[in-house]
Amino acid sequence: MYEEYIKQLESVFRVLTAKLGEELGVISGTRPSVEIVEHVKVNYMNQVITIQQLGSIMIQPPRDILIQVWDKNSVGPVMKAIEEAKIGLTASSDGNVIRASLPSLTDERREEFSKLVKKISENYRIQVRARRDEVMKELKNADLNKDQEFKAKEAAQKKVDEVNKRIEEMVEKKLKEIQG
Repeated sequence: MYEEYIKQLESVFRVLTAKLGEELGVISGTRPSVEIVEHVKVNYMNQVITIQQLGSIMIQPPRDILIQVWDKNSVGPVMKAIEEAKIGLTASSDGNVIRASLPSLTDERREEFSKLVKKISENYRIQVRARRDEVMKELKNADLNKDQEFKAKEAAQKKVDEVNKRIEEMVEKKLKEIQG
């Protein structure tokens, strides 16, 4: 009977960790990543489109992201969008190919990124706790006997612990990447 609450909780946690992964992917460490630019919004032909929809994105080690746009007329708007996104990339073009270069990180910038990663992860932990509290209240108000309620709360807390561990792993991985 309480399994439905736990499945719902798992579903919410999957979405939260996926969103956290997307947000952390945008924070550029020492290596370029496709996620940095793929969701940047471009105003092209009076429509707002992502870079991902305008061309193919590739990584060229050590610090470049290549964007090969399918329409030569979109080169200018894509470059403008990259500059306006303030993601720390410098863009240059060569025909249909845009090269977005990731600058080396200074110690100060690494510290800023580390703080940002920790702040973002804490926001997600707060969302996890809030959702846990909601489920605990729902379980308390559900038609469960004391034993079922205890098992349900125990299962919910287990899921919370798992997602917190997953968030911590994601943060540690990102912090290692930032530190180089």
